[in-house]
Amino acid sequence: MGRAKITIVGAGNVGATTAHWCAAAELGDIVLVDIPATEKMPMGKALDLMQSSPIMGFDSTVTGATSYDATANSDVVVITAGIPRKPGMSRDDLLATNARIVSSVAEQVKATSPNAVVIVVSNPLDAMVQRAFQVTGFPAARVIGQAGVLDTARYRTFLAMELGVSVEDISALLMGGHGDTMVPLPSYTSVGGIPITKLIAPERLAQIVQRTRDGGAEIVSLLKTGSAYYAPAAATAQMVEAIVRDKKRVIPVAAYCDREYGVGGYYVGVPVVLGAAGVERIIELELTESERADFQKSVDAVKGLVKTMGELMAK
Repeated sequence: MGRAKITIVGAGNVGATTAHWCAAAELGDIVLVDIPATEKMPMGKALDLMQSSPIMGFDSTVTGATSYDATANSDVVVITAGIPRKPGMSRDDLLATNARIVSSVAEQVKATSPNAVVIVVSNPLDAMVQRAFQVTGFPAARVIGQAGVLDTARYRTFLAMELGVSVEDISALLMGGHGDTMVPLPSYTSVGGIPITKLIAPERLAQIVQRTRDGGAEIVSLLKTGSAYYAPAAATAQMVEAIVRDKKRVIPVAAYCDREYGVGGYYVGVPVVLGAAGVERIIELELTESERADFQKSVDAVKGLVKTMGELMAK
């Protein structure tokens, strides 16, 4: 039984930091791929990370590459490739550019690692994972998006800060798209088993929920020259771990829902059981009327994004 092989496409902040978390946890051997103008950049980052192994005590090998040959037969492929949204850039510009990038990556993954589970991290997330699914032609269970783990981590962080308790004792759930339309579920949020609604007043909880929705934007406004990467990378590494160690974690991911929640064939954030096969099952929850309405709004936003992407790709 060899070590798992993990490919990370995109050696920017999110990709390199995902490699860092995965190596430190000894999740497998890692290939960091990028096709930058500077050619050797992924090799430099990989070598630097590899040289931390005697200090941190991990035996994962980390290699950099600028072609997909080194990635052949990966167990998990993480796609972080894409451009960040720049000032003055419309959402459609971002959507079209990143859809093209994700399409070309997906073609390569299909050719080199036909049995991999693919985790998409590129934005706009829900549309990009739909694109990767369309291009790879992989079973839907093996193509998933990372958003819910990050969003719940932000939510749990803010709740722990508010209550002055350990983040480990906060169990929370969010559904829907990544960003403005996410649907927090206070009815499925608890602290050491105590419902959150017993500990935080509704108005204050609504403020914390809004801060969670704006979590990415808040960090962008503080950094000025980039976006979040430590937490997105850690969230991605948790998903990689669930797959390579077959942990069957119950976590929210962007998963393909057809009959589930009446979505009708789109990727949207829902709680799943995540294991070696990818999404082993989608958990359908009873939602309150307002939660269902919010979730539907989220699904409609994703459908709109996918429709626009289709039109842009057809040009």
